[in-house]
Amino acid sequence: MASYVLPVLLLLCVAASASASPGLSPRFYARSCPGALDTIRIAVEEAVRNEPRMGASLLRLHFHDCFVQGCDASVLLNDTATFTGEQSAAPNVASIRGFAVIDNIKARVEAICRQTVSCADILALAARDSVVALGGPSWTVPLGRRDSTTASLSLANSDLPAPSFDVANLTAAFAAKNLSVTDMVALSGGHTIGDSQCLNFRDRIYNETNNIDAAFATSLKSICPRSTSSGNSSLAPLDVATPTAFDNKYYGNLLAKKGLLHSDQVLVNARGGVGGLVRRYAGSPARFGKDFGAAMVRMGNVSPLTGSQGQIRLICSRVN
Repeated sequence: MASYVLPVLLLLCVAASASASPGLSPRFYARSCPGALDTIRIAVEEAVRNEPRMGASLLRLHFHDCFVQGCDASVLLNDTATFTGEQSAAPNVASIRGFAVIDNIKARVEAICRQTVSCADILALAARDSVVALGGPSWTVPLGRRDSTTASLSLANSDLPAPSFDVANLTAAFAAKNLSVTDMVALSGGHTIGDSQCLNFRDRIYNETNNIDAAFATSLKSICPRSTSSGNSSLAPLDVATPTAFDNKYYGNLLAKKGLLHSDQVLVNARGGVGGLVRRYAGSPARFGKDFGAAMVRMGNVSPLTGSQGQIRLICSRVN
């Protein structure tokens, strides 16, 4: 098994082909806060070392942020008496996590550079550093995002791809963010780490008998009962082969009909090159790593606030 885990990706640094959005630059903090990137990386490495699952959680926070009104740290805003944010949206409630880790990173960065580094940039860097900490590729992160002063519960409910989506729904959701089919399939590979709740895969293991490995389904039924009134929060790994290593085994799982979510498994037999990309990534760790890094850069370019827009929050969970 160890020989198949991404040996190339352990050292691969992706020179992403996607260009940064106007106002973003990898060297944005080179003068204003030269220690920021190392501070963030060290904090992420500590968090992932303490709990490997946290790497997936931090990657997911960045994804759930960017898909809702752009990469602006809106997902981090807590509800108040007069404000309802995104954390209680159906795709997020009792699901997204890692907020305490982000708070810890922000406090460390504030200690060396007050009100300089945005929470949105911390999310982008923490996602990259989490992937690297779990053995995956690195990529250059364009920086200079600013933080929103608003969030959108309705957009979180409407814009985040659901685990029940078919390929047409997935393609439309990614296209709405100016992300390509290649981006969609590559970013889906983020499911090589992390877990999902029973309520997200119950229908698949009981009703998709023709598109799921029988033994795989049986093993999941032991933690995910058919009844919708119990076991909803039981967790299963998104990648049954190497759940805490960032590699390309996710795609091999799909070829073996062992994708956990419906939205994962439907990629295999899809037309329009989607199925071909699954097979390509299953057979080439280096190609997956390169495309994943480039797709992460493009996702990080989704509608960032720059210049004088928004603010630099002092605490990520609330506006200044």
